[in-house]
Amino acid sequence: MGDAGGRAAIITELQAMLEGRGDGRYGLHDVTQKEHALQAAWLAEQDGCPDALVAAALLHDVGHLVHDLGEDAAEAGIDDRHEERGHAWLADAFGPEVTEPVRLHVAAKRYLCATEAGYFARLSPDSVLSLSLQGGPMSDKEVASFRALPHHAAAVQLRRYDERAKVAGLATPPVAHFMPAVARCLRR
Repeated sequence: MGDAGGRAAIITELQAMLEGRGDGRYGLHDVTQKEHALQAAWLAEQDGCPDALVAAALLHDVGHLVHDLGEDAAEAGIDDRHEERGHAWLADAFGPEVTEPVRLHVAAKRYLCATEAGYFARLSPDSVLSLSLQGGPMSDKEVASFRALPHHAAAVQLRRYDERAKVAGLATPPVAHFMPAVARCLRR
């Protein structure tokens, strides 16, 4: 992976995955997986976030693209654990500054529901459905444990982009636009 050819292959694979398999419906929304990923990355980039958070925003739901549970497992009552699948799939190529926000973005939803008045009311219907499968709002003990994690703040920021990245017809740059930021985050 350290050589330029290996790094280029990873970028090519990620771009092909997002462009080729990202056309499936994203939950109960009128956007695709790819549109959702692009919107999240675009929001992070517009906020001036570091490359690692832009990459995490683009790749946060890659776990949905690497399983065979269908487009919306939550509707079938299945927690696809996409955050763990995505983290595991990305961990060989990226460090924790990218993979931990991906792994923790579901926990961040649970955290925000427990700690921020009105956050639950802003969740989309499919986020409410998946929240019930993911354990619901955190307990006080879980909140304290989450706050102690090194990448919890980045995960919360990613979660906010995740919730906002569900706008039908929103124009964003293409996948290729974000690949240089992703490439800069690859393990050396």
